[in-house]
Amino acid sequence: MDIVFIHDLQIATVIGVHGWEREVRQTLSLDLEMAADVDTAASSDNVRDALDYQAVAERVTTLVASSKCQLLETLAERVAELVLNDFAVSWLQLRVSKPGAISNAQAVGVVIKREARG
Repeated sequence: MDIVFIHDLQIATVIGVHGWEREVRQTLSLDLEMAADVDTAASSDNVRDALDYQAVAERVTTLVASSKCQLLETLAERVAELVLNDFAVSWLQLRVSKPGAISNAQAVGVVIKREARG
């Protein structure tokens, strides 16, 4: 099994449960690891045969930037659903980090692993 990844995709969004958080945009960091068969793409050297990480990043960025979720957990589920449904990915691991959420920690967040249904 092969993995295509996107590391530290930074996206500003409205996220959080506190009143002040609903009025500002905060930057989240996303790490995605996605199962992908790279053999065909490696042989053809053609992006049409690959998991297009630029397309994934653009779609995820659009979703996250327009989101108004309160919880990181909710946002993570929505990102996972998008990637699994719209791209040829059989499973993914997604890490969503919220830097500076706690003053004495670099970041907080969630890590989820999901498989495509069917």
